[in-house]
Amino acid sequence: MRHRRSRSALIVAALCLVTTLTGCSDSGDGSSSSSTPPASASASVPASASASASVSSSESGKGEVRVTIKDFAFQPAELEVSPGTKITVTNEDSAPHTLTADDKSFDTGDLAQGESATITAPSKPGSYSYICTVHPNMKGTLTVR
Repeated sequence: MRHRRSRSALIVAALCLVTTLTGCSDSGDGSSSSSTPPASASASVPASASASASVSSSESGKGEVRVTIKDFAFQPAELEVSPGTKITVTNEDSAPHTLTADDKSFDTGDLAQGESATITAPSKPGSYSYICTVHPNMKGTLTVR
């Protein structure tokens, strides 16, 4: 009986984690201003700087994607999204960071530890390189299809 309860608790915890990682959240008003994440902030999955994600509006529910800045890297660093997808960027480092397009078509502004900002993917398909303007060695690519 005890083994069954432990396994059930583990399954419930795994389902909660999967639900959290699929981006279930309140999109708020969609503004690009920085804000503190809600108490129910989602967990992040560690990934290398070369990790990539492909998300379309239909796959992510409301067309939202999350990028975490951790260990001086964007996680994931390469994204493939649909035009107009909302991308929420959260800084989990103690140093300030930005996520800024090389062509300045999107920019989170400075994010302190624990702060988030939402940007919108450009409406024009293409590949958009981005950096952290505070730490230019931090790089990534947003591909809009």
